[in-house]
Order: sequence, then structure tokens, then C-alpha cells
Amino acid sequence: MTSMKISKLIRDIHHWGSPVLMLPLGVMIIAGLFLMVKKDFDWIQPPTQRSAVASEGAPDRTLAELYEAAAAIEVLEITAWDQFDRIDVRADRGVVKFVAPNRWEAQIDIATLEVVSLEYRRSDLIEQIHDGSFFADWVKTFIFLPAGVLLLVLWLTGIWMFFDPHIKRYQRKKRRAAAQRG
Repeated sequence: MTSMKISKLIRDIHHWGSPVLMLPLGVMIIAGLFLMVKKDFDWIQPPTQRSAVASEGAPDRTLAELYEAAAAIEVLEITAWDQFDRIDVRADRGVVKFVAPNRWEAQIDIATLEVVSLEYRRSDLIEQIHDGSFFADWVKTFIFLPAGVLLLVLWLTGIWMFFDPHIKRYQRKKRRAAAQRG
């Protein structure tokens, strides 16, 4: 292929790939922006609380006691240990976060077993929107993944389109200088 045909092919790929990406990339960007600031807005992700009781060394509470304290919270809708989506021990803060599949998060003080926070957690939902799994697994695999690959192709073709004129200009100058010398 000649340089002119390659440049036209690169421009065409870049031109026609862009509209294909508009919707999935827009969703990814907006959700990604929310994820970038999730710790700055309590509405997206509840802040991690601190235990009111300073503990020296490891707490003497068992996982069973912590589970019982969390399972007693009706809004979590938990009836068995394996139903929790996530259990996050924050030893430095003296709390354990229990995240239920319905996206409610309970933070329980390790020392007193008191609920120090009970809030709805939106960050996991936003993450699912960001990667496409919120819509369906096939959307993640067959729309968002190819959109990411196509975005990589557009990035590469954009780099080509940026540098190609500069390279050609340099080559023309070089040829002119060689022609003038010879």
C-alpha cells in the first residue's frame, strides 16, 4: 500500500469508528467521572467511620458476633452469612463494613458492635454502569469491551494522523536539501 492509501484508510477508520463509540464511550466517561470522585461525595460512597473506642491490639470480637450484629439490621435483608456481597474490615478505624446485595452498607464498631453508619452505597452500581455489566453480561462483553478496543484503535489512528503530516514535511525538507546539494 502506498503512503497515501494508508493515510486515507487511517482517516476512514478514525472517522467511522467515532460515531460507533459515541454512546458506550459517553456512558463509560460519565460513570468514570463519578468513580473518580466517589470518596469526595458521601452520596456516591459513604465515608468510613471511626470507632469511638480506642482499642489496644486486636479486638476480641468474633466474625460470628459481627455477622449477628449485621444480620439484625433489617434493611440489609440478610438471612445467611454467604449472602453478603462484601465484608471489609477496617482495623485502623475499628469498624467492619458489611455490604449487602441490595447495595446497603452497614458499618459496625468492632469493639461495641454498634452500628455507626447505615447508608446506601452507589459506587458499586456506578462501577457496573461503567463496565457495562449493569445492562447485561453480554453488553459488557460484546459492546463495552469492543468499544474499549475501538477506542484504543482511535487513539492509535489519532496519533498517526497527528504525526504523519510532520513526518512528511520533514521528509520533503530533507529531499529538497539533498536535491539542492546534489
